[in-house]
Amino acid sequence: MIIRKLFKFENAHIVRGCSSVKCRSSIHGHSYKVEILFESNFLDHGQMVYDFGLMKQNMKALVESFDHAITLWSGDNQEYIEDMKKHSLRWVELPVSPSAEQFSRVIFFMIDALLKLTCKVNGEKGVKLHSVIVHETETGYAQCFKEDAYSEAMGKISLEEIIFSDEVKEGFGNVNLFEDIKNQKSFTNPVSV
Repeated sequence: MIIRKLFKFENAHIVRGCSSVKCRSSIHGHSYKVEILFESNFLDHGQMVYDFGLMKQNMKALVESFDHAITLWSGDNQEYIEDMKKHSLRWVELPVSPSAEQFSRVIFFMIDALLKLTCKVNGEKGVKLHSVIVHETETGYAQCFKEDAYSEAMGKISLEEIIFSDEVKEGFGNVNLFEDIKNQKSFTNPVSV
C-alpha cells in the first residue's frame, strides 16, 4: 500500500545550464508542492501504514526549511553565492543545482535519512520511502525514486553538503533536527500527536 502527504513551500533559485535564458540567468521563484509517498505491506496498530500526524512533525520541518528561502548551488559563482547569503537571512546551499529534479533527490535523501532514524512506536513495520514528487509548476513535476536519489550519475548528494542558514535552522522547531540526522541520532515519535 502507498500513502501520500503533501507539503508546500515558496522558493527562489537560478538553474545554471538550463536551456531557457530566463531560468539560467535570473533569480526567479516557484510555489512548490512536494508529495512524499511511503509504502508498506503491513499496517500498524491503528490500521495505518504510517500516521499522517507523525509525517507532519519532523518531515514538515525539513521540507519547509526551503520556504521563503533562496536555494544556491555550491558549484555556482562564489561571488554570487556570497552576495545572496549576505542579502538573505534564509538560504540553503546544495551540492547540486536547484532544479525540480534535484529538489526531489535532495528531499528524498533527507526524508529517507530521517525515516531510517525514526523509532517506531505503534507497530509500524516495513515502512519505506516510495518516492518524492516535486511540483515546480501546476503542469510540471519531477518524481524521485531511491535509485535516483542515490545515483552519483545525477550528482553526488551528502548530508554534510546540504547547508542551511542559521535563520533556516532556527525554524526546525527542534533546532538540532538536521544536525541530529547528520549525526545519525535516533528519533522517537510520540504516541499521540
